[in-house]
Amino acid sequence: MRLFRACTVPLLVVACAGFSAAQTIQINQQNKTIAISTTDEATAIADIAAITIGFEIFKPDADSASAEGGRRSHAIMDALHKAGVDDKSIESKTQGVSRNTNFDDKENAAQRAQRQYRAEQSWEVSVAPKDASAVLQLAMASGANTSGAINWRLTERKGLQAQAAATALVKARAVAVQMAEGLHVKLGALIFASNELPDAKIYFKRPLGGLVEFNRIELAAKLSTPPPPPPLEIHPQTIREEATVYAVFAIE
Repeated sequence: MRLFRACTVPLLVVACAGFSAAQTIQINQQNKTIAISTTDEATAIADIAAITIGFEIFKPDADSASAEGGRRSHAIMDALHKAGVDDKSIESKTQGVSRNTNFDDKENAAQRAQRQYRAEQSWEVSVAPKDASAVLQLAMASGANTSGAINWRLTERKGLQAQAAATALVKARAVAVQMAEGLHVKLGALIFASNELPDAKIYFKRPLGGLVEFNRIELAAKLSTPPPPPPLEIHPQTIREEATVYAVFAIE
């Protein structure tokens, strides 16, 4: 390894090998510090399944489209409530009645006459991953014909980000130790750490950012037995949170 003398190098940038992410190291002769930026990640299995549940229907006129939309909307909500899903776990996304302008070229005039108006509605329903399949199939059996997309979430998202930041900080110290040994100096205490890269030659602290935290959703009662065919095989995704840490260590 090639060694550098700190007294003759006012600013040195080195890329260290042996780490999965790239690190940038700066040696500042004036304030006798080693500044390092590292990135790492932490993972956890999602514990919330935010399911898109909705329907789309076509009718010859606006009144019949609105009436059928209302009937189907109430049928789906009744099924979800009976399954134990409470209102705080259900969030409306889209709804409305509009004239249909998208016809299939194979449709004849009579068929198009029955599809002049379109009614739609959709919700995002948050449940535990183990209940996602049953809730989805129950909703579809009640008339939800445009359902299935799942947005996977994690209750303790802030904790996962903090874990990633802590791992990145450990990596930063390891790189700083390696650099200090190459310069024949002793690494001192950590004097600054942030999840934001500062402007050139200006060190300032910013609060650790975080994502919105979600509360765990638990069903209040056992779900009704879904009708055949068997429920879908749904498995929660792995949530990844990446954190970049900018750390400044003193040189003794």
